[in-house]
Amino acid sequence: QVQLVESGGGLVQAGGSRRLSCTASRSVFSINVMGWYRQAPEKQRELVAGITSGGSTNYADSVKGRFTISRDNAKNTVYLQMNSLKPEDTAVYYCNARIFESGRFRDYWGQGTQVTVSS
Repeated sequence: QVQLVESGGGLVQAGGSRRLSCTASRSVFSINVMGWYRQAPEKQRELVAGITSGGSTNYADSVKGRFTISRDNAKNTVYLQMNSLKPEDTAVYYCNARIFESGRFRDYWGQGTQVTVSS
């Protein structure tokens, strides 16, 4: 199991930057995949970016070139650096940890942090 705590959300103007943090209650190196998802009002939750324990990353097409996911093993923290923000990036952002345990992958979620981009 793991507990996840996000921080860094808030209000930012279009074109601005914001960095989200997700601190885990255990070593992030021991977690198979960590990711950031987001959910806008009346829309489904979608994957924004992910990073494996080996350091491989993937991004949604809508954020490629603007967002960067990274990991600090010493701090048990995963970051999402968001640059060139657009109003359509407005959503609740959730941290996710996917761990292989008891024979299957299990998903754990943080409480979410609101990011609002004003035009």
